[in-house]
Amino acid sequence: MPIPPLEEVQSHEDALSKTLATLFEGSPILYNDLSPQVFAHLQQRTNPVSSYAELIDVSLHIISQWENTLKAQFIAGHPRIGEQKNLSHLSAQEQTAYATPPEVIIRLAHLNACFEHRYPGFRYITFVNGRTRSAIMEEMEDVLGLERSLSADQPDVESVGQVEVGGVPWTKELERAVQDVGKIAKSRLKTLGTE
Repeated sequence: MPIPPLEEVQSHEDALSKTLATLFEGSPILYNDLSPQVFAHLQQRTNPVSSYAELIDVSLHIISQWENTLKAQFIAGHPRIGEQKNLSHLSAQEQTAYATPPEVIIRLAHLNACFEHRYPGFRYITFVNGRTRSAIMEEMEDVLGLERSLSADQPDVESVGQVEVGGVPWTKELERAVQDVGKIAKSRLKTLGTE
């Protein structure tokens, strides 16, 4: 699944959209907002971007200028940790590098629900970097301040509490997620053999 040549990406918006969808995951916010804004930025530059990594950096800079609600929509374009259906080829590769016991998949589904209750409007995203789903499960428990468990329904979702949308903890987690999406995109360049 090669991405278009960099010259084509910078001169044709559909090639840019395809590339950004491969690197960041396709979503309405990517096609309707990010791609047109990145394309407009590329057309105004005096020098073309010199690498796909620089293209990712340009994209992240544009995302950093967005309101938080748009950033949250962008994050929601990525699949939930542990999801097994409707994954892009690269997401499937990243999330299934290791065999995962069914109880871990079930626990991750519960942790996703807990996270999305605590941080309304977006989902948990992390740079997997070859880690197992079990390791990510423990990371999510740490983020939520939960004890280690394989429970499918404990603690109760509402008991994890909720942070204020736009408040400091919510915004800090959102910014961390955006940065991890950038790490994921750069890691995908290596997977694609393009840097």
